Amino acid sequence: MSRRLGVLGGTFDPVHFGHLDAAEAARRALDLTEVLFVPAHDPPHRPADPHAASAHRFAMAALAINGCPAYRVSDLELTRGGNSYTADTLRSLHAGGWDALQIFFILGADAFAEIATWHEFPAVLDFAHFAVVARPGATLEQAAARTPALRGRMRQPPNAAGSGPDTGIILIEAVTRDVSSTSIRAHLYAGQSIDHLVPSSVARHIAAHHLYRTGRELHGEHKDIRGT
Repeated sequence: MSRRLGVLGGTFDPVHFGHLDAAEAARRALDLTEVLFVPAHDPPHRPADPHAASAHRFAMAALAINGCPAYRVSDLELTRGGNSYTADTLRSLHAGGWDALQIFFILGADAFAEIATWHEFPAVLDFAHFAVVARPGATLEQAAARTPALRGRMRQPPNAAGSGPDTGIILIEAVTRDVSSTSIRAHLYAGQSIDHLVPSSVARHIAAHHLYRTGRELHGEHKDIRGT
């Protein structure tokens, strides 16, 4: 079988169990060879700049996946700078030797519901398969209802991709933990534990570097899986 690359983009401000749950759900459903976590430099759909510096967000993503051989982190968007558009990232992967049919871009059902607002829509849908994972409060049915023109491209595992000549939208039912980066920042500002929201290594990094300790961290939520 050809290699299959999962791509999970997001600001990861900070990375949390919801990201990891979505990555694992897609990896299992689609038999992905590996999943690439891609921290964004400047997400255009986010109303405020990332709260943590890019070096910290990259480090936290690396810590979160440590010990998971099928996962790795890429600085592709951080080194490119500027707005982090999914279309540009997928083009870079094509230039690196990946075919569109080998790439599975992972995003939550909440982010997919806004897909028509993305840069280079609808052309971006031809650059990779899009793996849409159910999220708390955002069902696959709701996402499909918001995008009726795309129903003809929607498929379900296990025979979702790899057998045809075109990229598709793959709907993945999964249980993912109900956590957001905003809720984590709010917990930290209130002096509350985040041990149930992020891996322990990420919690230690946040504490060691005194991240997310001011009131401005309570605002600026975005579609972290993914809205660009």
